[in-house]
Amino acid sequence: MLKELKQISHSIKDANPYWQYGFDVYEKPDGSHGDYHYVHTPGSVMIVPRFDDDTFIITKQYRYLNRRVSIEFPGGGQLRHLSVEEQAQRELQEESGFSGELTFLGEFNPCNGITDEICSAFLAQNLMPAPHAKPDESEEFERLRVSRRELMNLIRLGECWDGMTLAAWQLFLAQEDFL
Repeated sequence: MLKELKQISHSIKDANPYWQYGFDVYEKPDGSHGDYHYVHTPGSVMIVPRFDDDTFIITKQYRYLNRRVSIEFPGGGQLRHLSVEEQAQRELQEESGFSGELTFLGEFNPCNGITDEICSAFLAQNLMPAPHAKPDESEEFERLRVSRRELMNLIRLGECWDGMTLAAWQLFLAQEDFL
């Protein structure tokens, strides 16, 4: 049986409106102590916006840390004062320009060795234009409507490389027969 690692101490080394840089001392399986540096967030959401004709809305945006364009589903960080459903609807409207009926697909951790973040993924259907929706002032992106085949080709060619998009897509595919 795997041993649960015990937290000895916890501190926040830095914080901003989006995440905290945490530092813990913990007990290793051999009883010695180790240092663990990580990012704590209130979570995030990803939305797979699907039209009745089996096309999807994706966005293209420049990602600073990777110095390249990324193709992604709408999504973003969880605001503490909103439920995950409210945050998903907000991100859907801001990034796709549509609102829709949300179906929960599942949760995942985007990078469990670095962050404790849990991302909630949703399918959005019965999409309707959200005329007053606008992106955050810090975001710039292009909206694209693609077929399933086009999206799968973007993934196959490595042009869609965002891990959270790939995870949300896999959750969608795993649930599709049950939706």
